[in-house]
Amino acid sequence: MNDVLSKYELAGKILADVRAEAMDKVKVGASLLGVAEFVENIISEKGAQPAFPCNISRNDEAAHATPSANDISVFGEDMVKLDIGVHVDGYIADTAVTVDLSDNADLVEASRAALRSAIEITHAGISTTEIGAVIESTIESFGYRPVANLTGHALARWDQHASPSIPNKSVLHGAILKEGDIIAIEPFATNGAGHVSESGSVEIYRLETPKPVRLPAARKLLREIEAYRTLPFAKRWLPQPRLDFILNQLERMGIVYAYPVLKEDAGGLISQAEHTVIVEKDGCRIITE
Repeated sequence: MNDVLSKYELAGKILADVRAEAMDKVKVGASLLGVAEFVENIISEKGAQPAFPCNISRNDEAAHATPSANDISVFGEDMVKLDIGVHVDGYIADTAVTVDLSDNADLVEASRAALRSAIEITHAGISTTEIGAVIESTIESFGYRPVANLTGHALARWDQHASPSIPNKSVLHGAILKEGDIIAIEPFATNGAGHVSESGSVEIYRLETPKPVRLPAARKLLREIEAYRTLPFAKRWLPQPRLDFILNQLERMGIVYAYPVLKEDAGGLISQAEHTVIVEKDGCRIITE
């Protein structure tokens, strides 16, 4: 168990360093693709691997946005969420931070304060319903809404979204956290409706159920995808002809799972804050700080 915890802790330490360096790269006029590639490359240089593609979600986007291989977008006066994951031998640390280029400091602070409040009460024996309630009340104290249909989550080896989920609002039923649980707490605050929906745009996938495929190009692509095991990957990590066609085929067959970009239903701005913590008897320990 100590060896497992040391791998989580190493992933968290690397991630904290990467997050700090990445935040400095987010500036008006900077390339989104440049930032994403910087993040993913520096993770590898530090001796780990990305647990998922660097998510760069702007304004009303909440999650699952990452640049395409030929993306020419640059940052404007945006509310930018950087969501970054690192794994060491499959043991994952997950963090997110909002870099605000849009002059909406209160909205950014709402998610940060909610994260602090949630971490303060987290310990072995607490119900996730209590964590959701304090996140909701903290965000509402700033005059905003939590994004009700997004949650934090546990982390397991090769599994970025394990059970239990960590709600961002008050719910009727939850799970009791145990000593040694590894969880990612990630409040989302918005000045919109408090709900997100799939937008249709997809740049991130995950291997779902490996099956035999006939098309030689599909078999070749599947071999490349299998290198990521059950962790999400970006289309831009798999440069080859007819990529969209083959991925669509694999998705229809249930072999890969697609992650459409999630956007706020009313077009509201969204801020996000996230840390990975180890649940302990009398509290929790942040490993991504």
